[in-house]
Amino acid sequence: MDIRRMRNFVVCVDSGSLSKAAVALAISQPSLSQQIAEMESDFGMPLLTRSHAGVVPTEAGLTLYRHAQSILKQVVQMRSEMKTGVHALSGRVAVGMPSSISSSLAIPLFERVRSLHPGIRMEFFDGMSGYLQELLAVGTLDFAVLLREEETRDVTVIPLFTERLAVLGVPWVGNANDPCVALEAMSGVPLVLPGRTNGLRLLIERVFDAEGLELNVVADINSLPAMIEIAQRGEAATLLPGYLGGKAPVGDSDRPPHVLSRYLTNPTLERCVSLCRLNSVPQTAAAKAVQACLVHLVGELAPGIPGMAAAIPLLSK
Repeated sequence: MDIRRMRNFVVCVDSGSLSKAAVALAISQPSLSQQIAEMESDFGMPLLTRSHAGVVPTEAGLTLYRHAQSILKQVVQMRSEMKTGVHALSGRVAVGMPSSISSSLAIPLFERVRSLHPGIRMEFFDGMSGYLQELLAVGTLDFAVLLREEETRDVTVIPLFTERLAVLGVPWVGNANDPCVALEAMSGVPLVLPGRTNGLRLLIERVFDAEGLELNVVADINSLPAMIEIAQRGEAATLLPGYLGGKAPVGDSDRPPHVLSRYLTNPTLERCVSLCRLNSVPQTAAAKAVQACLVHLVGELAPGIPGMAAAIPLLSK
């Protein structure tokens, strides 16, 4: 199997359709179909499931897709290094971050990488954790920043920092001028939270259940800006990292309008944020360089971001 066929297979999976892939590759569909059939014959197993709706990869096809993406990235980096010299890091590095984290780290990371390694081309993916985990699993991402603590055989997990959760909105609960609010005060309060499969939602459900509190979710919203705006308008509260809001005492008209944010106490809610990468995909030199940039950046920025604490043992190495 040559590089060209490997690339064509990746385009087929990304397009979800042989006809769309043929257009993108500027080749005929019969020619592309024959290439896929020959690959399936070489491997001795089907790689794509075909239907009227298009094509999706089989389990074997997903494995090929993941490795093919890694190989194609290495080919691109090899060609780039041959042009610029082996000492100049270059190539694409794809990084995924949840919306709540990218708002604080994506731009500083872009600027740091541009400053230290101008030959590296960053590709950022922003979204909910579940979506990023899917991209990581198929090899689209070089690494992702996820809410995860434990390693598995397939994924390496490097702790970056912990973030403290806060209630955003509902100034009528407790004292709006206090920096904290007891978790028990949130029992029965209308909340908007991410969907039930989201890691943050699962954490909140577990804690409320353990404390015997009523979790009153009035809407499942998988949009960070929407949750914050709803909390700002006063329709309902949301529970998010504290640095996403800001303390705005009631009646202080001299301050710009933004959402009231108070940390939860009794108990305190924290979650670990880690750098995660797939073990089956070889890490390029460029990806290692971006990873190092992110680790050092967190060590520099965390002390100045409310509710964020860097993983000191990692950063001291």
